[in-house]
Amino acid sequence: MIGFIGCGGTIGSLADDPLDVIDYPEHGRKISARELLERVPDAARFASFKVQDFSRVSSSAIGPAEWLQLRRDVLALAAEGAQGIVITHGTGTLEETAFFLHLTLDLDIPVVLTGAQRPASAVGSDAPANLIAAVRVACAPQARGQGVLVVLNDEVHSAAQVVKTSTYRLQTFQSPETGPLGTVDGDRIILRRGLGDRPQAFSLDSQDPDLPAVHIAYSYAGADGTAIRAAVAAGARGIVSAGFAPGIPTPAESAALEDAHRQGVIIVQSSRALHGRVAARLALREKGWLAGHGLNPQKARILLMLCLNARLDHATMETRLSAFG
Repeated sequence: MIGFIGCGGTIGSLADDPLDVIDYPEHGRKISARELLERVPDAARFASFKVQDFSRVSSSAIGPAEWLQLRRDVLALAAEGAQGIVITHGTGTLEETAFFLHLTLDLDIPVVLTGAQRPASAVGSDAPANLIAAVRVACAPQARGQGVLVVLNDEVHSAAQVVKTSTYRLQTFQSPETGPLGTVDGDRIILRRGLGDRPQAFSLDSQDPDLPAVHIAYSYAGADGTAIRAAVAAGARGIVSAGFAPGIPTPAESAALEDAHRQGVIIVQSSRALHGRVAARLALREKGWLAGHGLNPQKARILLMLCLNARLDHATMETRLSAFG
């Protein structure tokens, strides 16, 4: 039995016009997880399903509160004996949901997220192929113990490494520094490399309190630190600086970040670039800031939220971040 959780998104959307691949988010309709499976009957050739509707929303409406509930639902399905989990999700924030689950689930069974770039009603939709590929990976013995996986466009990616890179292209999900873990071919699932050491899962209190507020400050030429000061005023516990490559904010942003740090806000320096890491260079260490290492800003934010929730000290936070490159 495979647990099947529907979260909405493009893969669970229908447009009135089969040529509509742009306007459907606002003018189409969302379908249930069961209806989505019924539209792809060949998925039943690989597994039986326990189907759950989590939400029928755009992924822009999915955030920390939904992550916590989704984690509970995955754990409940695993406790009921699911041999794998497939989660259909909008692609806009799919990588963030996947990374949160990757950091907080301690399961050996495959947990696979998938989505689509074209609605299920569209000519040339990738929804059926992606759904079947995700089901096949969730059933694959070699996918066990790999953490949370993302499967689209016949590729298998680790949630730790994958990022959405294009608004409309089918090959949008890529792992820029490492490439995919493997591929989904017509006759077999091929994992060319393993994930390596999985991070220790963060334990979350059974009551699942709200996660600490962490904001991202995106650098641009002339940025004056307004966003940073606003985040501090709003009660941010942490700020991730998406600086110029290789991880440098503007002078005005640096001043605002230093002031935030003096007020007890934890600072992580990341980069707005698609490729490359942010090293724990001397200037960061002297300021008491953390390096984002191989994590992009949105993933560094999630890890920092969990570190703050776990009340980790500065050195342990650095160890957690450095584990990702």
